[in-house]
Amino acid sequence: MRDQRSVIRVLVVEDSPVVQEFLLHIFGSDPGISVIGVARNGREAVEAASEKRPDVITMDINMPEMDGLEATRKIMETNPVPIVIVSGNWNPKEVETTFKAIEAGAVSLVQRPAGIGHPEHQKTAKELLQTVKLMSEIKVVKRWPRYKQKAPECKEASLSEKKAGIEIVAIGASTGGPIVLQTILSRLPKKFQLPVLIVQHMVKGFLHGMVHWLRETSAIPVHIAANGEQIQPGHAYFAPDGFNMGVGNRGEILLNQDESENKIRPSVSFLFQSIAGVYRADAVGILLTGMGRDGAEELKLMKTKGAVTIIQDRESSVVFGMPGVALELDAATYILSPDKIAETLATFEK
Repeated sequence: MRDQRSVIRVLVVEDSPVVQEFLLHIFGSDPGISVIGVARNGREAVEAASEKRPDVITMDINMPEMDGLEATRKIMETNPVPIVIVSGNWNPKEVETTFKAIEAGAVSLVQRPAGIGHPEHQKTAKELLQTVKLMSEIKVVKRWPRYKQKAPECKEASLSEKKAGIEIVAIGASTGGPIVLQTILSRLPKKFQLPVLIVQHMVKGFLHGMVHWLRETSAIPVHIAANGEQIQPGHAYFAPDGFNMGVGNRGEILLNQDESENKIRPSVSFLFQSIAGVYRADAVGILLTGMGRDGAEELKLMKTKGAVTIIQDRESSVVFGMPGVALELDAATYILSPDKIAETLATFEK
C-alpha cells in the first residue's frame, strides 16, 4: 500500500484548456496530489503514461486524434495505470463510450465538478479528489488486446447442486460495480428464470447509458425499474437515479425518495431490507465491490431470515469496502469471484 504521506502523482487528460485549468485548480487545492502533466488528446496521454509513470490518470472521453476509449485501451495494454473517467457530458453516445472505457480497464467514473460558485462545487470537487486518492491504491493489471481479463478463480466453496425455492436475487454495488455486473449478467444461462433487482451507485445521468451498454452482452433483459410494475422472471431491474427500490407483497416494484440512514439514494440497504421482509429465506442477496458500508448490515438481516448471501471476494474487488464490512459482520454465506457468482446463481431454481 502507498505510504500515507506520499504525494499522488496525477496525469490530467483533457482537450479543453478551460477544463484543464479548472481541474488543475481543484487538484492544486489538495497538498496530497501533484499534477505531473497535462495531455490534450489520447495520443499524448499514451506517451505521457509511458514517460511520466503517474499514479492515476484522469481521462476525458471526447478528444481529437485519439479519444479516451482508445487511449484507455492502449494504456492498459502497455503501461497499466488506474484511470478515472471524468465526464460532464450526458450525450448518449459519449456515455456509452464511457462504459466501454470501463470495460477496457478504467477503474472509476466521476462527474466533472460543478463550476466555482455553483452550490454543488465543493461537494463535487471533494468527490473527485476522494476518488483519485482511493483509485491510486488500486493494483491494475495489463489487458491483452482483444481479450477480456479472466476473473480470478475463487478458492471458496460454491454450490454444486441445484437449489430450489429461490424467488428473487438482489444485488448491491458501488465503485467498480459496472464491469462486475456485466460479467455476472453475461454469464447467466439464457433460460435463467429468477428476477434480479440491482442497486448500483452511479453518477447521475449515466444510468441509461450503463443499462444500454449492459444490454449488449446480458443473457437476460435489462431494464430501469418503474414504480408499480410487476416483476418478471428472468429480467434484471435497476433502481432509477435518485430513487430507492423495494418490493411489494404482490410481486411489484416499489420506488420512493425517502432519505435513507446512509444518505445514499438509491440505497442498497433499502433494497435488501425490503427483500428480507417480503421474501425471507426465498432470496439471494449479493454485495459487490464498493466504498462504504451500504447494504452490509441488511445483508446480515437477509442471512438471519434464511436467505443465501454472497459477497464479492477481495481479490476481484476494486474496493473491498461494502463486502469487507459484510464479511466483518458475518453476513456472507459465500465469498465468490464474479464468475463464480454467476455460476452459483445458475444453480438456483424457482
